[in-house]
Amino acid sequence: MHPHTVIRAARSLQLALDVLVVTLLVLLVVTASADPRVSRVALGVAVALFAAVYAAGRVTVRVRDRPVDAARGAFWPAGAWVLALVVTWACLLLLGSSALWLAFPLLFLEMHVLGPRRGASAVVVTTALAVTGALHHGLASVGSVLGPVFGAVVAVGVVLGFEAVVRESQQRQAVIAELVRTRSELAAVERERATTAERERLAREIHDTLAQGLSSITLLLRAAEGSLDAGDTGTARDRVSLARETAHENLDEARRVVRALAPAPLGTATLVPALERLVEQVRARSTVDWHLTVSDDVRELPLTVEATLLRVAQSAVANVLQHAGASRADLTLSFLDEAVALDVVDDGVGFDPGRMRAEGDGGFGLPAMRSRVADLGGTLDVESSPASSERRGTAVAVTLPAMPEDVA
Repeated sequence: MHPHTVIRAARSLQLALDVLVVTLLVLLVVTASADPRVSRVALGVAVALFAAVYAAGRVTVRVRDRPVDAARGAFWPAGAWVLALVVTWACLLLLGSSALWLAFPLLFLEMHVLGPRRGASAVVVTTALAVTGALHHGLASVGSVLGPVFGAVVAVGVVLGFEAVVRESQQRQAVIAELVRTRSELAAVERERATTAERERLAREIHDTLAQGLSSITLLLRAAEGSLDAGDTGTARDRVSLARETAHENLDEARRVVRALAPAPLGTATLVPALERLVEQVRARSTVDWHLTVSDDVRELPLTVEATLLRVAQSAVANVLQHAGASRADLTLSFLDEAVALDVVDDGVGFDPGRMRAEGDGGFGLPAMRSRVADLGGTLDVESSPASSERRGTAVAVTLPAMPEDVA
C-alpha cells in the first residue's frame, strides 16, 4: 500500500471516529432526556465536558504524525487525555445506558493513542466499566456482557491489523527511499566514471594529435633556424612551409576532436592509406628513413580498431622523432586470422622499459597507448635496450582483435 494511501485511510478512520462520537453523544442526549429520573442539567454538563475533553485531545494528541513503532502511551498528554475521557464517560454512563455505545469508539481510541500494550490495559478497564454500567442499569442479559467483550476484541484486532499495514508501508517506503538514494549515488559514480573516461580520451586525442603536431612544428622551425644560420634560405623556406602545413593539419584535427569525430586521416580513407600518408609526412619532416610494410591480405576493420591503430602509430612515430635519434624506422601492419598487428621498430638509442615503469617516468605516450589498446582487449609490448648495450633500438608491438567484443 502506498504511504499516501495509508495516510488518507488513517484520516478517514479518524474522521469516521469523530462522526461516530458526535452521533452517539446526540443519541445519549435524546434518550437520557426522555428519562425523568435523569437531571437535564447534570446531563448537559457531563456531555459538554466529554465533548470538550475529546475535542481538546484531538487537537493536542496527534499520534498519526508519528511512526507506528514510536513510543506511545506517555502520561502527558496522551495518557491524561484517555484518562479524562474514561472518567467523563463513566459519569455519562451513570446518567444513561445509551452511554454504553460510546465504549466502542473509546476502545479504538485507546488502542491507537496508547499503543498495543498500554492500550490493551485501557481496553480491559473500559470493558469492565461497560459491563458494570450495563448491570447498573439493569441490563443483565448475556448480550449486555458479551457485547462490550466482543467490541473490545474487534477494536484490538482492527487497530493491530491496521498498524501492521502501516508498519509494512513505512518499511517499504524506507526501502524505496534507500533504493532511490542508492540509485542517485550510482548515477553520480557513473557520471564521474564517464567524465574521467572522457577526460582520458581527450588527453589521448590531444597527445596523439595536437601535441605531436606542435612537436613536429617545433622541430621544423628549429631546423629552419639552423638552415638560416647556415645561409641556406631555400631549405629554411621549405621547412617553414612544412611547419605551416602541419599547423593547418593540426587545426583540422583539433576541430575533429572537438566534434568527437573519427581521426582526421580516417575521415576519407582506410587505415593503410592513412599510414602511408603518415609515413610520407614524417619522412619529409625528419632525417629518419621511414618504411611501411603491409601484409597482402588487407581487409576492412571496424572504425574503432583502425582509429586505435592509427593513434598508436602516430604516438610511436612521435616517440621515435623526439627521443630515439634513429636513422631508420619500420612500420609493419599484419592482418592475422582473427587479429591485426602493428609493429614500430627503430634503430635509435633505446631505453630501459623496466626502469621507466619502476620510476614512473616516460611521459604520457606509452600509458596512453596501453590504455587505448586495453580498451579494445588488445596487447602492447615494448622491447628496447639502452644505448650502452650492444643491441640498440626499440620495438613497439600492438595486437588487437579484428572484431572486438564492444563493436561486434
